Amino acid sequence: MSVHESTREPASTYRLQLRPEFGLADAAARLDQLNRLGAGAVYLSPILAAVPGSQHGYDVVDPTRVSPALGGDTAREALAVKAHGLGMGVVADIVPNHMCVADPAANPWWWDVLRHGRDSAYARCFDIDFSAGPVLIPVLADDGDGGRSALEDLTIVDGLIAYHDRRYPLAPGTHTPGEDVAAVHRRQHYRLVSWRRGDSELTYRRFFDVSELAAVRVEEPGVFDASHAEILRWAALGQLDGLRVDHVDGLTDPGGYLRRLTERFDGWVVVEKILAPDESLPASWPVDGTTGYDALREVCGVFTDPAGEDALTALAVEEGVDTDTDAIDARARRQAATGLLRAEVRRIAALLPAQPPENTPRPSGMAVRQREDAVAELLCSFDVYRSYLPESEDAWTRAVRRAADRRPDLAHDLRAIDRRVRRDPGGEAARRIQQTSGMVTAMGTENTAFYRGTRFTALNEVGGDPALFSVPPEEFHLRAAHREATAPRTMTALSTHDTKRSEDVRARLAALTEIADDFTAAVRRWTRRCPLPEPSLNLLGWQTLVGAWPISAERLSAYLLKAAKEARLGTSWTDPDPGFEDRVRHWPDRVLGDPALYGEVAALTDRVEGAGWSNSLGQKALQLLGPGVPDVYQGTELWDLSLVDPDNRRPVDWDTRDDLLSRVERGWCPPVDATGAAKLHLVRACLHARRDLRPTGYLPLTAAGPAAEHAVAFARTSRGGRFPDLAAVATRLPLSLAGAGGWRDTLLPLPSGPGVWTDRLTGRAVAPVRTDGFTAAPLADLLDPYPVAVLVRE
Repeated sequence: MSVHESTREPASTYRLQLRPEFGLADAAARLDQLNRLGAGAVYLSPILAAVPGSQHGYDVVDPTRVSPALGGDTAREALAVKAHGLGMGVVADIVPNHMCVADPAANPWWWDVLRHGRDSAYARCFDIDFSAGPVLIPVLADDGDGGRSALEDLTIVDGLIAYHDRRYPLAPGTHTPGEDVAAVHRRQHYRLVSWRRGDSELTYRRFFDVSELAAVRVEEPGVFDASHAEILRWAALGQLDGLRVDHVDGLTDPGGYLRRLTERFDGWVVVEKILAPDESLPASWPVDGTTGYDALREVCGVFTDPAGEDALTALAVEEGVDTDTDAIDARARRQAATGLLRAEVRRIAALLPAQPPENTPRPSGMAVRQREDAVAELLCSFDVYRSYLPESEDAWTRAVRRAADRRPDLAHDLRAIDRRVRRDPGGEAARRIQQTSGMVTAMGTENTAFYRGTRFTALNEVGGDPALFSVPPEEFHLRAAHREATAPRTMTALSTHDTKRSEDVRARLAALTEIADDFTAAVRRWTRRCPLPEPSLNLLGWQTLVGAWPISAERLSAYLLKAAKEARLGTSWTDPDPGFEDRVRHWPDRVLGDPALYGEVAALTDRVEGAGWSNSLGQKALQLLGPGVPDVYQGTELWDLSLVDPDNRRPVDWDTRDDLLSRVERGWCPPVDATGAAKLHLVRACLHARRDLRPTGYLPLTAAGPAAEHAVAFARTSRGGRFPDLAAVATRLPLSLAGAGGWRDTLLPLPSGPGVWTDRLTGRAVAPVRTDGFTAAPLADLLDPYPVAVLVRE
């Protein structure tokens, strides 16, 4: 990957989720605290004007102004000035792919399109197929009549079409007072239709299957300029140092977009892009890297015990949960392509002329269906999220071959698609197939398959692969060294606003792999006593209960209902089963209200709690000191047992964190306990070391002795230095380590050079021993009282 030479690469970032209750002024008030923690830059969720009441900012309605609900431009500028005064950078999350159209009156561009149709000055801003007729807006209630009865609820209010509390504009000259509203509705450039038609007949491209988010055509220079003028103005004022680009795979031409962006913005740029385990960003993209999901998989995986795989697999099979990850994934993707994204498939198929085999004419209807089936099968067959033709042509070739192998009856149509795309890789058909493959993969894999194949849910993470149970230390080091060599400025992350569960939940689940036999035996007992109504949800429920313990019935219920609807096995968002959902909703109360069952869950959680803390500290040290620019998600400097959004956007207790930080600054070395202060101590030590030293390079450190496999460590060199002077040391598989007698005489060789190694967590100088010609630290001394060490050569 070619590295975009950024002049303002942060040492680290700290992600803040802004919302009306915690706006830009509130964020500015916490900058001193974040600076004391050691954060190199404040990293803001989207701050452009969003739909009223937005809790996350990804539903932008006006890209030309800062959200008034967050404090407006005055508050943004004040935050930037304060951050720069503290020596901190400012990184903004931007959403170029889509805008929210749920409330048309709130979105001036969309409102104008609905009012004037293809003659609107903003018609080119959205990816609308005007040739298909009026813009279909799927909002009407539908009790099985296709929305016909809901049309009777339309009225004219203040010169607008009203459907309950929603308002839609009238085209000039299309309404006479007292006229029948149905006739007026038929004259508009849009049609209000059943919400059920959104997945199959929509005439504009969406974000995934969310009809309220309409895709923006930023590939058009004028649209790019209009939608980025405000963002680039901040940069021109010197008030913006970095950008996180959301959902880059949804863009028509990601490479072209990024080249246009970086021509105008010379700061740090990372893209939200999920890479397959051996995939790299296209070499032509002038960016610093991704938002770090690849690092998440590697860091978390090194703390998972491979010995636990068989027991967890056996339990899943016994309980009727599918463990064939490829098959689960294929079914889920096919459902996404043929159901949720049927409208997109049809639009692509319409671009491909029917070409039946010679001497085998097909009826036109059959030809159309077969062509659509071929498109859907191709979209399901990528082993990466999308290809970027003419780059990554091999990914395209593999997808075509895989689709033909799966559906030989579609081979002719697939060859025709292949020829069409290769002949014109920049054409509309090629572009739409590539755009949509990423949608199918995300919706099929992340949003569905990850809730079905629940053998071990810590693996079912954004950027993860449930088939890869653990990451050996050798692979971890190899991938870390590769990151340093090819993408040293990429972001790394452990928790984000999009992760399915927090880093600390995954760390505790990793500890379960060390006692997999006991855990699976417990799940069998618990299931007999209080099962969830579907097998994969049942395994997910017990793992979530232990991983996030203690958790309220309300939080657990909300999570499981969302998981069940995403899995679409017993209920779904579009076809809910009230009886099934009631059983899910009441399950947490049944479990937590059963004293015997509650006691068993609490006892097992107690067994892994300490190991979970050890894993949490270990993975945090590896992330914060390893290659890349590490991000700390808001609040995760203490233990954070959050689940998928919106659970992970709950308010942060800033005052408690500030109080603990003050104590650490005064020299307190907190114990590893339920307060989480030890994690804050570690995060502060790592971030300050990183900010002071700006480390480069990567040198794996290999322990020697009876417990060598339980240590994972590396050394790095401060920028401009000659010798490695920073090292991270972490404990892996702590329960197995304790069961084998601890570290005993295991040693960790340390790089030679001038100076004395000191642990920034304890303040102790390392007392090395000489053995076989090298200097080494006894791990029994080094990793006491903490299971991690942050070594700096003073």
